[in-house]
Amino acid sequence: MLLRKRLEENERKVLSEHATLSCESKGRLSSEKECDLRPAFQHDRDRIIHSKAFRRLIHKTQVFLAPGGDHYRTRLTHTLEVSQIARTISKSLFLNEDLTEAIALGHDLGHTPFGHAGEAVLSSIVSNGFSHSEQSLRVVDMIEGLNLTMEVRDGILKHSKRGGPILPDDKNLLPMTLEGQVVRIADSIAYLNHDLDDALRAKVISEADLDNEVKDILGALGQGHSERIGRMVNDVIKTTMESNTERVRASNDIMHAAMSLRRFLDNRVYNGTAVHDDFEKSSKIVKELFDYYIANPDLFYEDSGKNFNSGMIEQDVCDFISGMTDRYAFKEYERIFLPQPWLIF
Repeated sequence: MLLRKRLEENERKVLSEHATLSCESKGRLSSEKECDLRPAFQHDRDRIIHSKAFRRLIHKTQVFLAPGGDHYRTRLTHTLEVSQIARTISKSLFLNEDLTEAIALGHDLGHTPFGHAGEAVLSSIVSNGFSHSEQSLRVVDMIEGLNLTMEVRDGILKHSKRGGPILPDDKNLLPMTLEGQVVRIADSIAYLNHDLDDALRAKVISEADLDNEVKDILGALGQGHSERIGRMVNDVIKTTMESNTERVRASNDIMHAAMSLRRFLDNRVYNGTAVHDDFEKSSKIVKELFDYYIANPDLFYEDSGKNFNSGMIEQDVCDFISGMTDRYAFKEYERIFLPQPWLIF
């Protein structure tokens, strides 16, 4: 028997009746021969990890732009924290860890340089708008050509909250699998806690601010970084198990605290003066690069290495810019718009 078949049989024996089995995947965009060693979702995870888009996450902003300190999160470390939290929840609920991990590792592949500032400016200037979750799906489908399973693609597309509820009542807004729903809430657990941690480290906010403004939140979630994550993860596991429904759930107290913490971070961190000023400057870089490439298509295709050929210049430029790391965007802006020193001796 193929090793893949044995692993698929183990899933059937061990996993919950609500878990998504690899052997029952809805398939891929293009049919292909199955791997002899790896079940479908494990194969998807490996493809994502080996993609160029995944490697570039290490140099993309989470909240703080090109931080000098070694301990601030990047888009890559955020992705890894989401994966760890999601796997812990899935394992405890006897769900498919391979599917969970694949969705988690792929959920932000389409994120722009400069975090949500880059996303906001592209959304305002691209004809059909821009969403990092939709771009993540475009990356795995069209740009990297990973040919992932429908379940992983669905989880990537539906992970984003866009300011809305973390776990909405409308089933159409939720991923089709419980594993995808786990990633959706794990994404919030990760960023709410590590963005708070980074903001304290950067002294954008202080412990006094927390005492005055989020006292009730910390009472519900816990005082320390590890305690907050642990309490939220345990709550999701306990509430989901007790609900005995085919949905991932969290208690009302934890959901209320999470939404309150998100509002606090919106007001005091993401839209605070220190972070917002950098967002404004980086938005200018993205917009001017976009306008330049649109106005100079021949130079664009030369600069981009002719790797983008959708047949629509706006789409190609959007794909190129959204895939940039922060440092590459800086470098391109400097090369195009700033005078260069003459290297003569």
